[in-house]
Amino acid sequence: MSVEKVAIVTAGGSGMGAECARRLAADGYRVAVLSSSGKGEALAAELGGLGITGSNQSNDDLKRLVDATVEKWGRIDVLVNSAGHGPRASILDITDEQWHTGLDVYLMNVIRPVRLVTPIMQAQKSGAIINISTAWAFEPSAMFPTSAVFRAGLAAYTKIFADTYAGDNVRMNNVLPGWIDSLPATEERREAVPMQRYGTSAEIAATVAFLASQGAGYITGQNLKVDGGLTRSV
Repeated sequence: MSVEKVAIVTAGGSGMGAECARRLAADGYRVAVLSSSGKGEALAAELGGLGITGSNQSNDDLKRLVDATVEKWGRIDVLVNSAGHGPRASILDITDEQWHTGLDVYLMNVIRPVRLVTPIMQAQKSGAIINISTAWAFEPSAMFPTSAVFRAGLAAYTKIFADTYAGDNVRMNNVLPGWIDSLPATEERREAVPMQRYGTSAEIAATVAFLASQGAGYITGQNLKVDGGLTRSV
């Protein structure tokens, strides 16, 4: 008897997170979705999965999500960490409170659920964690200061995690989207992309699905850009 594959998607009520949930469900995963808006519950119902209304900034909500997932399906094979939007302002105008909010939105959104899910994956001797980051993690833009700063930190966290848990066959990678169609489009931004177009949420979801798959079984600790050639760093 084949074992069901199970995926959790946080901040999965809309945008790239929701598209990841749809793609993983189409690939045969049982999907649990966390969303603060309630849209995750509706999406999960559509996909025949489990929906929890709560915040990825709440350890209690995340524990409720993980416990309910394990109770329902007995395992967790994939964790996809999506995020909302953090503070944006001129770098010297960002307050202490806003920097702490950025930390919660762009780094602790990964650290909190990873603490809960990793022991389950260790016991299974398998698991894949994929974090949705940003193309500007290594070429920071003044447009997204808190995102760039804390997602550069996420890259360091990911490498340390990958080195620590690779022996348990638990992998972690980051997907770095550029301009994606879930954002408002401008001609100036489009022209800056070598491919001369915005990417789609479906393309991000397809990349996430690949990193979750056995085909990516030898990939861990990496930052994969999906930005149409926009950024240049290696």
